[in-house]
Amino acid sequence: MLTAAALLALAAWAGLLLAPGQPWRNRHVLAARGGEQHDLGDITVLIPARDEAEVLPRTLAALRRQGTNLHVVLVDDQSGDGTAEAARAAMPVGLEVLRGRPLPAGWSGKVWAQHQGEARAQREFIMLLDADIELAPGMLAALRARSTDEDLALVSIMARLRTDSPWERLLVPPFIYFFKLVYPFAASNRPQSSVAAAAGGCVLLRRAALRAAGGFAAIRGAIIDDCALARRIKAGGGRTWLGQSLDVVSRRGYDSLRGIRDMVARTAFTQLGYSAVRLAGCTLAMLLAFVVPVLALCAGGPAALAGGAALALMMLSVAPTLLLLELPLGWAATLPLAAVLYLAMTWISAIRYWRGERSRWRGRRYPREGKAT
Repeated sequence: MLTAAALLALAAWAGLLLAPGQPWRNRHVLAARGGEQHDLGDITVLIPARDEAEVLPRTLAALRRQGTNLHVVLVDDQSGDGTAEAARAAMPVGLEVLRGRPLPAGWSGKVWAQHQGEARAQREFIMLLDADIELAPGMLAALRARSTDEDLALVSIMARLRTDSPWERLLVPPFIYFFKLVYPFAASNRPQSSVAAAAGGCVLLRRAALRAAGGFAAIRGAIIDDCALARRIKAGGGRTWLGQSLDVVSRRGYDSLRGIRDMVARTAFTQLGYSAVRLAGCTLAMLLAFVVPVLALCAGGPAALAGGAALALMMLSVAPTLLLLELPLGWAATLPLAAVLYLAMTWISAIRYWRGERSRWRGRRYPREGKAT
């Protein structure tokens, strides 16, 4: 039975490597257009910020280097750490700070902050930027060029996440890798495809497309707000594009397993539609793909041959992600361990939901029904 399971895992990994679009590869990459000052008078940058005084100075300094005439709107979402003061000190010119109002029932915090800033974003393009995202010079111009050249309503970049701590090196590459498998970039970027995805830390969209989609009010309760927005834009006929870039960098650190656990558990069961059946299927698939090959390799005999081959294909599939993050290819051998941890985090997300908590993030808890606390 173990040999048969290992052969099934081998077939699954071979199928992934040969799948149309090859989602595990880095085929959708955008580089900054540095070397000159760009006129950004048609862009408003909208930043929701809750207790982000530590990371905002670098984010805003990077925005100052993007070009001229940029309008930045920062919504201080009930912060208690001097977020507004840190922002004003970092960007004394071109920055508008809004004091966020209390979170109403039925809204997620980030979307509520973006909704409040929406009225102040009157230019052709709105750049949705997380407070921890640092853009290389010329990145805003590159995003705008991609939008105008290809007539795109939404352009999004999955940021390069930090890989400084041991837990980050173990779990960040699989996070990016699994995201690319769940939301294949090639499928998401095809207008005819039903797949719609975005990476919420860095999104450039046309204001007209946002208004046609109903604004942020249309996704008010969304936990996975970036993909919900992409679906609304795409359903309205707007074209979207999702890619990666070394020039979009997240400065938020996760030095402990707990921090990464909470980040994943925030949306994992939501991604499965709060379905126990999908959770069971996900569990079986993860065990087959990542645990069975290891057990087969340890068992020896024919099972070991199939298990070893499956592990080799698995490591080959994650190699492009490691190369993009400039990590040693040997880290591919840790993917089974990381997969087991991600499965455990998904179960934690489900257990929290069954206990009445839909999500938690940035000091707020979202119950299955009612007002966030």
